[in-house]
Amino acid sequence: MSTRRHLLGLSLSTLVLGAWNASAFAQEFPPKKTITMVVGFAPGGAADTAARIIAKKLGENLDVSVVIDNKAGAGGNIAHQFVANGPADGSTILLGSVGPLTIAPHLMKVMYDPFKDLAPLTMAASFPNVLVVHAGTGIKTFAEYIAYAKKNPGKLDFASTGPGSASHLAGELLDDTAKIETVHVPYKGGAPAMQDLLGGRVAAHFSTVSTAMPYIETGKLIPLAVTSKQRAPALPKVPTIAESGYPDYSATNWYAFVASSKVPKPVLDRWNLELVKVLKSSDVVEQLNKHGTTPAPGSREDLAKTMRSDYDLWGRLIRERKIAAE
Repeated sequence: MSTRRHLLGLSLSTLVLGAWNASAFAQEFPPKKTITMVVGFAPGGAADTAARIIAKKLGENLDVSVVIDNKAGAGGNIAHQFVANGPADGSTILLGSVGPLTIAPHLMKVMYDPFKDLAPLTMAASFPNVLVVHAGTGIKTFAEYIAYAKKNPGKLDFASTGPGSASHLAGELLDDTAKIETVHVPYKGGAPAMQDLLGGRVAAHFSTVSTAMPYIETGKLIPLAVTSKQRAPALPKVPTIAESGYPDYSATNWYAFVASSKVPKPVLDRWNLELVKVLKSSDVVEQLNKHGTTPAPGSREDLAKTMRSDYDLWGRLIRERKIAAE
């Protein structure tokens, strides 16, 4: 009996001590006075801009220095690999994106598993593409675009920012959903794609709203539909593809915060709390909206579900339409 009491006492002590240690560990936040926010794209781009807006507010809230570390290359995959193999203390977080997290693993060999090596923190922001056509095509509405494509299979072309890019897959998904046949014309980035679209050398493009807006306002491009389930705040009169006869269509771009899966759960949960607080603050919402993105903070579980859903969607499309990276 004495031995049993002794063992029971040890067990209770262990549980109490473990609970105290977990609580103390969870309170040791932020892990360091300098936080590193990794971005997979070059300074000045949309992802970098969003990261700097969020980092500024995060630093103010936590009274720490938040350093942006731009690790551009391989469509963001280098940054994702870096964080997957990074420190486990929670001092490094990544503003990840839909491409490296849900598309790239189907197109190339990546040195990380988005579900095993990276832990979701929260969705950060989302933004659609807008299907635009050159004014010279004579196409004024999304219905006219579909009708022309059905009547003239293989004659309507669309530009993209490269094979496997969000703009490419948005077009492939529309072809697959609407049962039309258009021609994909890949470019090495958004600038040359937009240049040829404006020059009338290609008919259409699934552009980001912020990039297309100046040309929409001058009438050089005609916006037909946006690729998200909800209308874009900057283009409230432009319908979604979903409400235009294809309710299952959704091709939304997004940024999301992730960390190394080696980071302890209490720290991951605390990061969710702090990042959601930043993303809901009125000044951050206003600034992100100005740059064409909509804050979309949520739970860690919600982000995990979105990642899995998009991973499955793009994987199926890539396999069935035999899409390959160059």
